[in-house]
Amino acid sequence: MATTRGIGGRRRLIFSTAMMMLAACTAGCTTTDRTTTGSVTRASARPVEQMNAMELAQAVQTYGSRYQKDPKNKPLALAYANVLGMTGRGDQALAVMRALAIAYPRDRQVLAAYGKSLASAGEFEAALDAVRRAQTPAYPDWRLLSAEGAILDQMSDRQAARALYHRALDIQPGEASILSNLGMSYMLAGDLKTAETHMRSASSAPGADSRIRQNLALVVGLQGRFQEAEAIARRELSPQQADANMQYLRAMLAQQNSWAKLKDKPKG
Repeated sequence: MATTRGIGGRRRLIFSTAMMMLAACTAGCTTTDRTTTGSVTRASARPVEQMNAMELAQAVQTYGSRYQKDPKNKPLALAYANVLGMTGRGDQALAVMRALAIAYPRDRQVLAAYGKSLASAGEFEAALDAVRRAQTPAYPDWRLLSAEGAILDQMSDRQAARALYHRALDIQPGEASILSNLGMSYMLAGDLKTAETHMRSASSAPGADSRIRQNLALVVGLQGRFQEAEAIARRELSPQQADANMQYLRAMLAQQNSWAKLKDKPKG
């Protein structure tokens, strides 16, 4: 029988793996490429989600240099915090977002992104406060509802999280990012079949990006269907990126001797 500690460890393992597999943006917020208050020239022509380690490092340097000269530039600060988070510099990303939230205390996009950074740092109560302050009850924003749900999921409040996802879907039916977050909720709870159902809906929905399809690959891989998972992972990523994703998944599962158990599990 699995112990509570073992189950908790497995959930943390799955969550950590999901983060490394480029999980969909938990805040569900508009990216810096679509901001309406200004523009930022990207450090690379490639989407940030598809950059390799060298390109991300260059993006950090480029955005960092610009940020030092203009720290209150909202699109620039959002872009800088994003690439910092993707290179594992969560504390630095949080510092950038905290300063931006002070400069824009009522901006919904800034508060949503700040909430994401707080949640990534494990400051869940503060993250909830930031996202809820950004919300307008009379005219709820589906992105913020999904963001709040993602934070609650990380606090293991699955029922409340899923209720928020369904509210968000009522406002924005078929939205890929909400369906992906809903799938992640079931994945974190260990219900991989239900997670896969939602992830497949998300990956085929309009607006689905590479990160969402990588999450589908993750769910499939966690069920032991590795060839299928690798096929999904390789459709859009470079061979090097796909290899890195699958190698990381294997390494994480191997830490708890889970990879061999899944691989040897009879089909069906």
